[in-house]
Amino acid sequence: MRWRLLNLIPVVTAGGDDITRSAAGRLATETVFVPTMFRRATWTAAEEPDTAVGTWRIGTDAETVRYRLGPQGEMAEVWLDRWGNPDGAAYGRYPFGASIEAEQIVQGVAIPSEFRAGWWWGTERQDAGEFFRAQVTDAHFH
Repeated sequence: MRWRLLNLIPVVTAGGDDITRSAAGRLATETVFVPTMFRRATWTAAEEPDTAVGTWRIGTDAETVRYRLGPQGEMAEVWLDRWGNPDGAAYGRYPFGASIEAEQIVQGVAIPSEFRAGWWWGTERQDAGEFFRAQVTDAHFH
């Protein structure tokens, strides 16, 4: 993992098995941005209404993601137990998710265009665990 400010200044650099496992969970969560990838998951019903469960094989692990739809069929929320060490905890699986607040149509495909994400999703610590908000202003499929 390498994050750089202005593609020049290193901000975060990390590696190893724990980082790889965490990245697999992030990748499974980010399938919401490329819904054409949904066909590669194994799908099961969820206990929650308006929710589907997709399981992704990424490397040797399975990542199970829940996708909740809104009243018009729009993507509303995505969450899973993701490998990581939020707040400096020991590495393990912790609640992680994102709330999709708006969508846009790109080349006939609906993708999230405003969202927020973080650890402790669905718990009383969700607000404190939020660490990312974004707005997609342009997208293209190739």
